[in-house]
Amino acid sequence: MSHKGSSLYATGGGCVVLIGMAGAGKTTIGRALSSVLGWPSMDTDALIESHYARPLQELADCFGRDRFVEVEDDLVSKITVRRTIISTGGSVIYGEKCMKRLHELGPVVYLRAEKDVILQRVNAKPDRGLAIAPGQTVEDLFNERLPMYEKEADFCVDSDKLNPEQCAEAIRDWMLEKGLSLEAE
Repeated sequence: MSHKGSSLYATGGGCVVLIGMAGAGKTTIGRALSSVLGWPSMDTDALIESHYARPLQELADCFGRDRFVEVEDDLVSKITVRRTIISTGGSVIYGEKCMKRLHELGPVVYLRAEKDVILQRVNAKPDRGLAIAPGQTVEDLFNERLPMYEKEADFCVDSDKLNPEQCAEAIRDWMLEKGLSLEAE
């Protein structure tokens, strides 16, 4: 099944979904893209925190990686929004139901950053909420997820080479090039 030509976002009513590793800039670039397009933004990590009324890292630690991914898959697969920038948690890539839903909502943009940049950013903010298996390193996680992000992406932006505003402009320009409507219906 190909999701790259989803008719929902081709009609102009869809969202833009940002995926990538922790530290890739999904939330920051999501806010910048929200400003450029004039659309609201949401963060799926904040959605999970709100649902459980607990910090994300506490939930990841309490549930463990596999259960956390199940919870994320369930909650994210139920999102029903339009014309919204959706910044996802890095582990969303593991959820089959939620990735299917996110592709239905709109184009999926992979915010790509070099491994060294990701490691530096994650190490600088260890409380960010990371779904990681016991004994697994952030480098292991990066290597595991990289092909998954690339496979799911409709478009990629090098978020470590451009500032957030430049990333947002690159996404907007790509959307215009693809004929995706940016105007309210």
